[in-house]
Formats: sequence, C-alpha cells, structure tokens
Amino acid sequence: MERPLIAVFNGPNLNMLGQRQPEIYGRATLDDVEQICIQTADKLDLAIDFRQTNIEGELISWVQECRKRARGIIINPAGYSHTSVALLDALLATDLPVIEVHISNIHRREPFRHMSYVSRAAVGVICGLGVAGYSLALQAMTDLILDEDDQ
Repeated sequence: MERPLIAVFNGPNLNMLGQRQPEIYGRATLDDVEQICIQTADKLDLAIDFRQTNIEGELISWVQECRKRARGIIINPAGYSHTSVALLDALLATDLPVIEVHISNIHRREPFRHMSYVSRAAVGVICGLGVAGYSLALQAMTDLILDEDDQ
C-alpha cells in the first residue's frame, strides 16, 4: 500500500535557519529540520515532500498542486503568515487538512506577528516549540488522516 503523502512547505528566510537570529530560531538548519521530518515520517509510515522557497507565487503553486496528490499540508509560512491572503486562499482551495508550524512563539513577539492569515485555513497551529514542532505536526497529521479514513 502506498504511504500517504504529506507536503511540508517552508516559506521565506527559513533557508537561513541556524544562521539568522539563533537566539529566536535556534541553531538547527533547514537540513536538520528535513532530517527530523524524514525520520518522523518513516516512523509514521508517511511519505513527505519537503520544500522551501522565498517566492510567494512558487509557494502558492506548490499548495495548489497538493489538491490532487497529497493527503495533507504542513506549512511554516514564515513572514507570509502575516501578509498573504493569496496563500490563505490557495490553502482553503485544496480541501486538505493544514497544520501551521512556527519555530518561535509568534504571540510573544512583535504585535504584527500575532495575526496569521494562514491560521484561518489550519486545523491546528504549533508554535514556540522549536523544530520539534515539525515532528509534532506530522504526528497530528497522521491522526487526522487515520480519523478521516475511519469515517
């Protein structure tokens, strides 16, 4: 049986993890995050499509492609959380479960970071738990898929 595909998408500046503001985001790199996701997905019997982009339109195109090929989307939209209605619309159009992940606790930061458009499309939001949030999101997505399959 084919393993369910979960898209794990990362937005702008996450390619700078480990270098950019380590006091906020930690020292783990995006490659470290990808390895965490691969290991967690293997344990959960999931397939993942792990990507990062600094380009809003590219991220939106990836989200749109998920409609026909993925069972769910885990997304760290980074700065697009607070600015992109277009990303929100794309996520809503997929009719897939979405889990939003943030490495930092956006609610303890600057006021403009407290609001996320993406949260309106998300089943759940994990923030402030560092890169461990990705493995938690994969576990939660597995539970959502199993619940969906049982119905």
